[in-house]
Amino acid sequence: MTVQELRKQFPALSREVYCRPLIYLDNAATTQRPQSVIDVQSDSALLHNGNTHRAVHALAGEATRAYEGAREAVRAFIGAESADEIVFTSGTTASINLVASSFGDKFIGSGDEIIIAESEHHSDIIPWQLLCQRKGAKIVVLPVDESGHLEIDKLPSLLTKHTKLVCVAHVSNVLGLVNPIKEIVSLAHSHGVPVLVDGAQAVAHLAVDVKDLDCDFYVFSGHKMYAATGTGVLYAKKEILEQMPPFMGGGEMIETVSWEGSTYAPIPFKFEAGTPNINSVPTFVPAIDLVKSINGECAAELSKIRNFVYEALASDERIVPRGTTRNIDEKLPLFSFSVKGVHHEDLALVLDKMGIALRSGHMCAQPLMTRYGVTGMLRASFAPYNTLEEAKQFIEALDKAIELLI
Repeated sequence: MTVQELRKQFPALSREVYCRPLIYLDNAATTQRPQSVIDVQSDSALLHNGNTHRAVHALAGEATRAYEGAREAVRAFIGAESADEIVFTSGTTASINLVASSFGDKFIGSGDEIIIAESEHHSDIIPWQLLCQRKGAKIVVLPVDESGHLEIDKLPSLLTKHTKLVCVAHVSNVLGLVNPIKEIVSLAHSHGVPVLVDGAQAVAHLAVDVKDLDCDFYVFSGHKMYAATGTGVLYAKKEILEQMPPFMGGGEMIETVSWEGSTYAPIPFKFEAGTPNINSVPTFVPAIDLVKSINGECAAELSKIRNFVYEALASDERIVPRGTTRNIDEKLPLFSFSVKGVHHEDLALVLDKMGIALRSGHMCAQPLMTRYGVTGMLRASFAPYNTLEEAKQFIEALDKAIELLI
């Protein structure tokens, strides 16, 4: 498949903004949706809109088969041992909150510690802060160095008898660097500590095998890998899920209910209370098919884009890039940077008028911004449907915007 063939699958990429062709470079926030995803979501809503697992009528059966088919597709996609290890949520944030509330309430208590990487998204910080406030536990920070790499050499000294969990992103949503997850998991497991990995930025770009990583939890969102919004995944090892109490109560997650007490459904249904996102969860299937089809020319073009933009930003003395590396292969095509003497939001507004969509602000990573002494940055994040020509236009537009604002 060529890049142009890929682009034709995404209706939004053909539109204009401010009378200019759209150059969409905010893929780390939300990827655009291909027609195949739109069609599955629409078809589900129009023709197969029935509650899953419950009724015996035809629509309910069709909805259930599509929903559970998505679970099996996700299982295979990330290499999980069993579909029972796949819990559907509304997104990465919901998945982490589920673990914090269920696993955290059962296994973390007063005086315990949770290690969190300094580069984490707020979704992998605040749920743990709330848990620590409830339970009297403590957060310990695994720092990043000036280049954005985790200081892994400090992890052994941070792991103590009080450590109950390590939380780290597979790829930082600000820095774009691929973290050494297998090394982190190995170190943590040598102290008997489980590891939660935020894979939100990784699943659209990297081949993820949870058994190979040996992580205990892996979480990600559908909307960052071409599926519908409001879809997310919590993978957890079966033996851990079976020990965790329900997160929410209601329909679907029960086995029996009486005034004397209730018993709960087996995993994963124990964690899926209420009517699920019937029409959107099935979009994981075409989204996964698309991710698996992106190779060859599309992958080669994305590597060229990454190398070109990295060099262009690094060679401009007006720009301070973050997430720098000597090994370009450990970086995704995601670039956050500051421009000396120019506010990031002013740059984003000017570039928007040029038809270029980027992210500005703290990127839901204020502790990392504090680490670098800034209030925010500008971020350009590329997907396989972006072209090298778009990357060149972005760099040219950025130069014009800087000249305009300095």
